[in-house]
Amino acid sequence: MSSDLHTGFNEREYPHINRGLDGIVAFSTTKSFIDGKVGDLIYSGYHIDTLAEHATFEEVCFLLWNDRLPNTEELENLKQKLISQRQLPEAVLSYITTTSKDAEPMAVLRTAVSMLADSDATFGKYDESLFMDQAIAITAQIPTIIASYDRARKGKEIVAPLKEGSTAFNFLYMLNGEKPGKQAEKTMDLCLILHAEHGMNASTFTARTITATMADMYSAVTGAIGALKGPLHGGANTAVMNSLLELSKQGEDADAVAFTKKKLDNKEKIMGFGHRVYKVFDPRGFHLQKMAKALSEETGHEKLYRWSMDMLNTMKSEKDIDPNVDFFSATVYYSIGIQPDLFTCIFTMSRISGWTGHIMEQAANNRLIRPRALYVGEKNLDWVPVEKR
Repeated sequence: MSSDLHTGFNEREYPHINRGLDGIVAFSTTKSFIDGKVGDLIYSGYHIDTLAEHATFEEVCFLLWNDRLPNTEELENLKQKLISQRQLPEAVLSYITTTSKDAEPMAVLRTAVSMLADSDATFGKYDESLFMDQAIAITAQIPTIIASYDRARKGKEIVAPLKEGSTAFNFLYMLNGEKPGKQAEKTMDLCLILHAEHGMNASTFTARTITATMADMYSAVTGAIGALKGPLHGGANTAVMNSLLELSKQGEDADAVAFTKKKLDNKEKIMGFGHRVYKVFDPRGFHLQKMAKALSEETGHEKLYRWSMDMLNTMKSEKDIDPNVDFFSATVYYSIGIQPDLFTCIFTMSRISGWTGHIMEQAANNRLIRPRALYVGEKNLDWVPVEKR
């Protein structure tokens, strides 16, 4: 094998490729720890079970941005800052109301977030001293973008954000036009906590890679949204819900076991199962499973939970594969009245806390991210004039 004299790159030193960067450690981080063998997930020192039981989403945001929990004064200060930043710039609101009503919500969200930089007084300047305020602003405005577009595309009047209440409470209010009950708010808040951060996934890696070039936070977040949009990452829960809706066309007595086995026989991918990290039941899934069961009974969607359990048991017996976080989140979101094509937007609304935490961490100890690729093509080919090719 030959060497590339221009770079000094010797192919003999690279006998294999880690496809998908499997097993490659690219960063050190204080944001989260995952043990896929036993199913542990920790955010900045706190186990996901502890946070699910005790924390609010706002506390988790502070934790991921500061590597510690806030005291009473700090938490109240963060809440007020988030509330004060909920309003959208006029240009962004105009885009939301005039863009196609048939547009993909994640595409609208991606564009709207990118536009936020234009209304930032710093014009999205790369400056670590600005990152915290930018993180708060983007976190506050994403729920408004999602709710505003959903209402605009339905021909409904856009509901202005409240000057009170939690992120979860305000989002459901803007989405539905009425203040949610305590249980709905608690459910939404828990969903935001469970999706807030998850190691070096595709969208987080994207955010850090963009930040490493010293691009601004808006660019990094926009890129992360683009990565999350893909069905192999954030879009899986929409695919799960579409499968359940496909089953519902067969009626109340639809056979989810036969449905799943047929897809497996046809070599079709069953979304919501398997994970690149977890080899056991996704720890976030336990909390979502409990919510899915309770909500399905409360809202009259028992069949969704029943079919989900039939699919789960079939996948376990046939393939020995456990569900991931997307599987039960589909039933949870649907049961509280959120349309399937908004599911990934909700994921974004939560994960922005983790992304921005990683962006600040990357900027604080930055190095340009520049992996190498193993060239396997031809070299030094003879030039053939165009008329002889």
